[in-house]
Amino acid sequence: MRYPIGKFVLPDHATAATKRTEYIKNIGELPAVVAGLAEELKRRDLLDTPYREGGWTTRQVIHHLADSHMNAYVRHKRILSEDHPTMRPYDEARWAEMADVTATPIAASLEILRGMHLRWATVLATCSNAEWERTGYHSGSGITYRLDTLAATYSWHGLHHVGHLRLVL
Repeated sequence: MRYPIGKFVLPDHATAATKRTEYIKNIGELPAVVAGLAEELKRRDLLDTPYREGGWTTRQVIHHLADSHMNAYVRHKRILSEDHPTMRPYDEARWAEMADVTATPIAASLEILRGMHLRWATVLATCSNAEWERTGYHSGSGITYRLDTLAATYSWHGLHHVGHLRLVL
């Protein structure tokens, strides 16, 4: 239940290069998928239901996607505009307990996802091969990501949390 689509495996550069279109598609389609699931969760009064014991509620998952993917979007843009930037981690668990998660309607995060993912998928779809190979260093994990391996990470991340929402339904 913790990993409904399996644990993430960072692809090697050759694999990531061949799957760029898939990553863009997943990133671009995520907001509509989440919005559809969110509508059903709300209709069934399941927004405050955790996807597993000790896990986040579906409300927290939806807001987390907005938080996480805002960070991801900025990370991608920084890799494209700066020379090997350092990406900082943030405390996801603490963010999931903050008032903007617990007291804000999910519609706010669904709108963030809609607009941001459109921009994110657009910028990725227009990258040259050289831009896909640009890198950034994540100080929390100690990993140097290429743009395509970072896109792979967030393509999986969105599907991972869609899996959590589907578990509740």
